[in-house]
Amino acid sequence: MTEADRTAVGLIGFAAWQSSSAFEDSYLDPVVIERVRREFESFAAETQCDIAIADIDGAIAGWGARAGDPDYISDIWISPEFQGRGIGRLLVEHFLDQMRNSGTPIAKIATHARNVNAIRLYERCDFAVVWQGTQWSETMQVNLQKVRLERVL
Repeated sequence: MTEADRTAVGLIGFAAWQSSSAFEDSYLDPVVIERVRREFESFAAETQCDIAIADIDGAIAGWGARAGDPDYISDIWISPEFQGRGIGRLLVEHFLDQMRNSGTPIAKIATHARNVNAIRLYERCDFAVVWQGTQWSETMQVNLQKVRLERVL
């Protein structure tokens, strides 16, 4: 990725997070918002994980990442103006193909419990919710309602 791509990835992740249907009161706290913005910026600039970029006519429309465990899709973020066009599904399928090719038996992904658009996407990709509960966010420094989903590959 170029430096410009890394900047775009951070900006798109933050814009997608802000446009999410999963907003809680804690998301309105300027301190939390700034923490999240900085996290997206630093993740894009510093990560060594597998990042896939989706582009439309030369513009980055979204991105996904596999950070952490090899069976885990850590990030799917689509620029608000490109949401609803199948880009998220293409990114998920890209990572599922990678996992299948490496012999990973189960794929995992997580999101906010109120992020109905993401949950619907993951369910259309044959994921099923296996856990729902409260989880501490190191980035935001708050407890969040989360779901974890899995699918057999």
